[in-house]
Parts: sequence; C-alpha cells; structure tokens
Amino acid sequence: MDIKKIHLIAACGTGMGTLACMLQEAGYEVSGSDQNVYPPMSDFLNQKGIKLYKGFNPDNIGHKPDLVVIGNAVTRENSEAKFVMEQEIPYLSMPQALNKFFARNKKIILITGTHGKTTTASIMAYLLYEAGLDPSFMIGGILNNFNSSFHIGKGEYFVIEGDEYDTAFFDKGPKFMHYDPVITINTGIEFDHADIFTSIDHIKEVFTNFLKKLKPDSLLIASEENQNLDEILKFADCRIEKFGQKNDCWSFDDYIIDSGKALFEIISPGKKTIKIKTSLMGKHNIMNTLPVACAAKEIGIPNNILQNALKKFSGIKRRQEIRGEKNGITVMDDFAHHPSAVRETIAAVKPFYKPGRIIAVFEPGTNTSMRDIFQAIYPESFIGADIVCIKEPSGIGKIPAKERLSAKKLVQDITARGIDAMYFNTTDLIVDFISKQATKGDLILVMSNKGFDNIHLKILNSI
Repeated sequence: MDIKKIHLIAACGTGMGTLACMLQEAGYEVSGSDQNVYPPMSDFLNQKGIKLYKGFNPDNIGHKPDLVVIGNAVTRENSEAKFVMEQEIPYLSMPQALNKFFARNKKIILITGTHGKTTTASIMAYLLYEAGLDPSFMIGGILNNFNSSFHIGKGEYFVIEGDEYDTAFFDKGPKFMHYDPVITINTGIEFDHADIFTSIDHIKEVFTNFLKKLKPDSLLIASEENQNLDEILKFADCRIEKFGQKNDCWSFDDYIIDSGKALFEIISPGKKTIKIKTSLMGKHNIMNTLPVACAAKEIGIPNNILQNALKKFSGIKRRQEIRGEKNGITVMDDFAHHPSAVRETIAAVKPFYKPGRIIAVFEPGTNTSMRDIFQAIYPESFIGADIVCIKEPSGIGKIPAKERLSAKKLVQDITARGIDAMYFNTTDLIVDFISKQATKGDLILVMSNKGFDNIHLKILNSI
C-alpha cells in the first residue's frame, strides 16, 4: 500500500504529537485532531505545518487518509475511530506506527521503569550523538541540546522511552511490548497509573511478561535497588547487568557539589573509575547516568566521550528546568508528581540553593496522585522543603469522592512534621503568597505533571 496521507486521532498528547512531527519530517502529509487543541503541543504542530482539527468529527478525515494512527486516550466510541472502523480505513497504534515507519531494522535501546525514563533516555540519546553515531530517538520530553523530543538519524541505534501504559483500545497491552530491544534499561518499578492498574503485583505482571520476551543475546541493565524489579529478574532469559550502590554493580562514589556542578566517579563492576562533571542535580540523576555508562561499554563508546557528553548535556524541559531568575529568586519547573519523585527532586536541588529556602509548590494532577493511594506517603516526600504550597487539584472532580486525595489533610500532615505548609484552591492565591514571602536566594520549586495555569511566568512577573 502506498501511504502518503496520515491522520492522527488525539494528536496533542506528548507521544502522538511527537510521532506526528516525525511523520511530517519524513515527508508524509499529516493531519490530526484532538478534543482540546492547546499549547504547547498544538503550537508546535502548527509550526511544523500540521493541520489540526479541534474536536473529534468524521469530517476531519473526509480527505481520505491512507492510514490513521489512534492514540491510547481514544475509546472505541470516539466518532472518528468509529468512522475508521466502518469505512475500513487502515489504522495502527502509536507504537505500531513507530515500528513501521522508523524503528524497523534499527537497534532499539529501550528505557523502561517508573521513574527517570525521560532523563535516562535523553542522556543515552545525547551520548550516542556525541559519539558520532547519529541515533534516532523519540522521548517524552524536549532535550535542550536538540530543542526537540525526537531526531530521525541515519545511524543504527534508536532510543525509545517505553512505558507500561495501555497502547490503544484495540490493544490493551503495554506500549513497551511492541519493541524488540538490543539493550533495555529498567530504572525500577513502583505503583503508578491507578486508572488501569489495580496493585503493584498487577504492574509487576506486565513487566514480567516483557522480561520473558527479551532475546537471550540482548542486554538488560537493571536497578539493583528496587525490590519489585529484583523479584522478577529471574524471568529474564537475557544477559543482565545491574546498577546501584553495591560493590558488584555499576555504582558511584565521591559525590560533591562544586561551583554549581555535580562531581562524582562512576565505578564499573571491574572497579575501573570514570570521573564525571555534570550540571545534573541530585543523586537520583547520578543513578540515571549509571545504566548509560554500562550501555556505553556494551556499544564500545570510549570513556572520554561519555565524560564529554555528560559535561555538555544541558537537560530536559520540565526536569529541573530553570524558568527564570528575578531579584535573586529562582523559579524552577519539574515534572515530579509521584511521592518518590517529589522526595528525590527536593533532595537534589536543596544543596545547590543554600542558604536560601526551598519553597515547594505542588499540584497533584495524575489519575494516581489525585487518589488517596499516597495520602499517607506524600507528607514524608516534602521533608527538606522550607515552605510547602499545596494546590487543590484542578481535575479532582473526575475522581470518585471516596477515592480522592485530600489536599487539606496533606497540608495538615506536612505541618505536623514541622514544615510550614499551606493549602490553596487557586493558582493566583499561590502567586500572591509567594510574591510576599519569597526573598533573595530562595528557590521556588514548582512540581506538577500539568501546565499549572502558567504559574511559573505569573510568579516571575510578581516577584
């Protein structure tokens, strides 16, 4: 079949929007539709010349595309999806399309796990680029070094960030099951995605199925610090290397902060050391570099190129991204929303902003974080912050009342731990509070998986 025109249903999601841009760059005529056509993805797609339709309507595909890609946010009752089925228009899921058009015949390096996927995948992709291997990559964040979340390279490697979430309504398995990697990195497994998973055992089950399909000659690089992952490694019939802080795996030592940079040594299982200097903050980001160092050895990339890449790596938007500094006050944006990510992010940035205060601003926005699953765990995550501002989640109404996280109780529990915490029901009230409280040297750390009403710019304009 000769494919020229491709339409994407639910095109403004991170993965689908990135795929749309890749297809357009590859020379296809691309269009898309979404219920809410909103920036920044809609602006990005428009800049690429991709036609966007607001709302779902069969008329949006009246131009008779040769292929339709259906996103995982789309149900089988979607009007466009129903039209595709009725008219027997060829369709694929996002991972299927990525395989068909870009990943086929490539050596896939797949990054999986609950936390750190985007950062680890970004470091991996940039290292391959610095090594002159011109990789392709598709990542759930915009790499500052490329100002893009994707690259279609001529080299043999393709770096993909693969998660355990559903693929599509016609394929309820995890996205990562669609890939056949030569190297897999797993950063660890925790409970998440409460809208589709019932328990940690449910999540371990899908990861177990993935491990079982890895080819014997492929390499799995696994965190040795995660018990959930350790319990299922026995199901993998491939080569395994581990990273963490034990002596018999890829580890690190001599971590210090000097002039705003992190300095440490990567230690291989053979006790060889690699001195690293990077602008990445926090020990959790060091842990993201360890599996990349292991993969570099597997591929044959020299240590000096690894050192140079980590020194030049300038991070990812929405991952400890400094949005601005005014009157000596820094505003930082971070995607953290899971309790572990909140805890590690606060711990990571605190040493870089002494003696100033950490004012942590948090809005839970995922289906999991808006539920009471982590109600008792979240308070401990904010230890290390000096002031905590908790906003009532804007989407809390879609969660059943008996299952909802109580933002007010969270504030009470944080306060009980000796931290100055406050509850707010609007973004503007937080901005007003911070404009009166913040002083020179403070870091305003905004954490959410949402846009948070553009609070970063509002704070910068108010201080």
